[in-house]
Amino acid sequence: MPIERRDLLLAAASLAVTSAAGRALAADRPVGYAIVGLGTYGLGVIAPQFANCRHSRLTALVSGDPAKSRAAAARYGVSERSIYSYETFDQIADNPDVDIVYVCLPNSMHAEYTIRAARAGKHVMCEKPMAVSVAEAEAMIAACKAADRKLMIGYRCHFEAYNLEAMRLARTGAAGKIRYLRSEHGFIQSDPSKWRLKRALSGGGSLMDMGVYSLQAARYMTGEEPIEVTARESTDRSDPRFAEVEDMIEWLLKFPSGAIASCLSMYSGNQNHVLLMGDKGRIELEPATRYDGNRMWTGRDGRAQEITPPPGPAPTQFAGQLDHMAQSIRTGAEPIVSGEEGLRDMKIIEAIYRSAREGRAVRL
Repeated sequence: MPIERRDLLLAAASLAVTSAAGRALAADRPVGYAIVGLGTYGLGVIAPQFANCRHSRLTALVSGDPAKSRAAAARYGVSERSIYSYETFDQIADNPDVDIVYVCLPNSMHAEYTIRAARAGKHVMCEKPMAVSVAEAEAMIAACKAADRKLMIGYRCHFEAYNLEAMRLARTGAAGKIRYLRSEHGFIQSDPSKWRLKRALSGGGSLMDMGVYSLQAARYMTGEEPIEVTARESTDRSDPRFAEVEDMIEWLLKFPSGAIASCLSMYSGNQNHVLLMGDKGRIELEPATRYDGNRMWTGRDGRAQEITPPPGPAPTQFAGQLDHMAQSIRTGAEPIVSGEEGLRDMKIIEAIYRSAREGRAVRL
């Protein structure tokens, strides 16, 4: 990140926050969310999920498109007084119906709006990846700590039934001692105009999108933090989709136990798969991290038994995520996927890029 932007973010983190930061939540109402960014994910995926929540409600919208905002407000019962533009966003500090700001913007905007939300006295849910650099992630954490606000990263798979059961099986030794994990995620990114293919907005290519799922699965399935990474990239630079960002990148993680994880992300092929191998058997998910339709098997050397997990903590993984943040605020507990969790991923992502660029292993 340019030094000027880093300094700006760090300076913003140290500024005093509004008196709204100290406002207590009323015990008799759901926690209010503002969605910042009414794109495919914010409006098409997250907004409808409040109907599945027990402790959360949608109370405000932030967008650069007034017509889209008004239409969404009418659909979801949001007052027109609670519609903001990016220019008027800071006025959200005066809205007592907003407790949490959910940042659903391009990656390069995550830090700015997280810091502005914290300064406005609001807790923050931020989509993955947390930021486009370690420096930005650290500034976001600092801003929320200075404001005494909670910061949670949108790692929805921690609330998805199949992934939760896979974690439980792995941690309880169903596959024995973990020796190897393969985690591969990708899809065909067909439109060169998409913001995810513009480095200034995305911060990178498939690694900054689908690669987060591969990396997260390697960490939460092994229950360990990697100590070394070796990576390599394969990108056809003559393809207009990949003029600015990487297509396929693969990396090998080494863990303290001796286990290794082979991970991959790509924008030129469809894949959604996690396979864990232990000295007593396997745990396999395919698809592993989709919005729905995931499947899981266990077996000694193949897919011997298909597993149907117990229900997740909410009707959907998205509702579970939204309500977990709401309950964390009420109880004072730290979210299970806090800003520090996002920072750990960002440190590994930077090491993956460095390894691929320099052609050598990087210690973590």
